[in-house]
Amino acid sequence: MLVAQKEVEAPEQLLDRLAEARVRTDEIFHIVTSDSLYERPIAERHRIIFYLGHLEAFDWNLLRERVLGLKPFHADLDKLFAFGIDPVNGTFPTDQPSDWPSVTSARRYVDRIRENIDAGLAALESSHWNSTPAGTDYSASKLLHVAVEHRLMHAETLAYMLHQLPLERKIRKPREPELVVSPSAPRMIEIPAGRATLGMSSRDGVFGWDNEFAAQTVDVPAFAIDKYKVTNRQYIEFMAAGGYEDPTFWTEEDWNWRAAHDIRHPVFWTRNQDLWYYRTMFDEIPVPMEWPVYVSHAEAGAYARWANKSLPTEAQWHRAAYGTTNDIERFFPWGDEEPNTTKGNFDFHSWDPTPVNAFPEGDSAFGVADLLGNGWEWTSSRFDPFPGFQRFSFYPGYSADFFDGKHYVMKGASPRTAACMLRRSFRNWFQSHYQYVYAGFRCVSK
Repeated sequence: MLVAQKEVEAPEQLLDRLAEARVRTDEIFHIVTSDSLYERPIAERHRIIFYLGHLEAFDWNLLRERVLGLKPFHADLDKLFAFGIDPVNGTFPTDQPSDWPSVTSARRYVDRIRENIDAGLAALESSHWNSTPAGTDYSASKLLHVAVEHRLMHAETLAYMLHQLPLERKIRKPREPELVVSPSAPRMIEIPAGRATLGMSSRDGVFGWDNEFAAQTVDVPAFAIDKYKVTNRQYIEFMAAGGYEDPTFWTEEDWNWRAAHDIRHPVFWTRNQDLWYYRTMFDEIPVPMEWPVYVSHAEAGAYARWANKSLPTEAQWHRAAYGTTNDIERFFPWGDEEPNTTKGNFDFHSWDPTPVNAFPEGDSAFGVADLLGNGWEWTSSRFDPFPGFQRFSFYPGYSADFFDGKHYVMKGASPRTAACMLRRSFRNWFQSHYQYVYAGFRCVSK
């Protein structure tokens, strides 16, 4: 399992990675019943049918002219399936199922694109893979990295989107045996002052998205951080203490959102008489108390204020995850060894979270647990460019469209995050009021 993917890679390795990524996205469409592909599980997002065509349309629009020198065969569908939705203005899409092509037409479009891409890449001369055409900032190899990671990101996006689809509209998969461990004892770990390196340098020779550049070193004062992510058990205490009824725990904007939408609990939870239940991908079960709670940034911030703490900054999270007492930073929290199944809950091995203390071999040098996998972690840092940021010319809006002060950085990974995105510099981001992503949090104090 190679995580730090070199930007210059052998063609056969990249083609294998593309094929594996296709398997990941193909398999998730197979859990949807055939009569549900026009459903919209999350009101802010496109219907499922869009994503069926989008993954191939993205690859085609990215590679067709720049790498393969081919002409479009269905320009209307290339445009229809080109872009998803990030509803910053709060408006919801109003399209109807009749506005979309048939499933048969969408699948025919997908198949034809794959045939064209595969044939074109197979015929590409080896000297063209890693050369950068004059006046551009990309090679064929770099664009294949983009295509693969974009697809794997959607494998996760589709998972949390289909999570909201009614259970009867999914083809149930067997659950993995549940990990049973002793309950975690919440405590905080003192992190000494030190440095955190955010981002990466282009000299590293490793693929990264534009927002991961350029590297910068930040001095981080001493602080304390929760050893574990906040659990469902802890979050219930916040709810029982009136956390959703007291505006003093919320910013004005977040409180107005909570009140307008009558938000009273995590979106993954349901109430049945006097008991809380958790909707996993395929079942509804009593809330597992030792799992990390998944909530929006607004809810995480309210909990932190209730606990007289705060969410960590991106630099604090980095320091706790990768730092050491001698300021030598690790590639991963546990060291420089490549990720494996003993280190955390990631890379599609599970549909569900695990207890926050289930993978002690993944602890950081300071003893902070569960940092990679089992749920992204909200930070208090807004998603902004690093000094030296340069947008990708071939995908100019990937990051820059979201430098709007409304999105917050998330670090770590979820159970459905691919191993290649466990690199230290990777940044995820979402809006404060988005509840659906597999994201939890931990708190810090001075």
